[in-house]
Amino acid sequence: MMHAGADPLKKRRIAVLGSRSVGKSSLVFQYTENNFVEAYYPTIEATYTKNIKYNGVEYDCDIIDTAGQDEFSILNSKHAVGIHGYVLVYNVANRNSFEMIQIVHDKILDYSGETTVPCVVVGQKCDLADQRQVQQAEAQKLAANIHSAFVETSARTNTNVGKVFELLLAEIEKSTNPAPEPKQCVIM
Repeated sequence: MMHAGADPLKKRRIAVLGSRSVGKSSLVFQYTENNFVEAYYPTIEATYTKNIKYNGVEYDCDIIDTAGQDEFSILNSKHAVGIHGYVLVYNVANRNSFEMIQIVHDKILDYSGETTVPCVVVGQKCDLADQRQVQQAEAQKLAANIHSAFVETSARTNTNVGKVFELLLAEIEKSTNPAPEPKQCVIM
């Protein structure tokens, strides 16, 4: 007898990717532990588990908080295998971290062999508005170009943190259960 939690369809693996120091760990920790931690050591990869209820369905999510990527630490192929969706994080006050989003996204496509993957582009640290280097409209345009959802967040103030994962589950569901083609009715 299988219990509800064993339904493999409801297990989701989510990778959180982005440059160093953009707030990936803060975002994941705020979401999974409801806590903001001011001081962080550079992250070694860690996986957090959280049950997320979305559209009335319980999902058992593994959220993989990766160590920061830069142009030299090429995305690891294990971040493309068995992953259902991606959270691509940049810091709104750091243009270079924003430019890494396209590079990381392209690498995911290369590794996965897909033309699109479910993802959410996340402008983290939106509470640093006075230091902003990336405008929302520019990030929305990038997200649209890579067929991704978009949201700005602040782990510090817990702004839109939960929304990141709701948007990603919506993107994953769209890709795993595409809407059926509308049936056409022709009246003669």
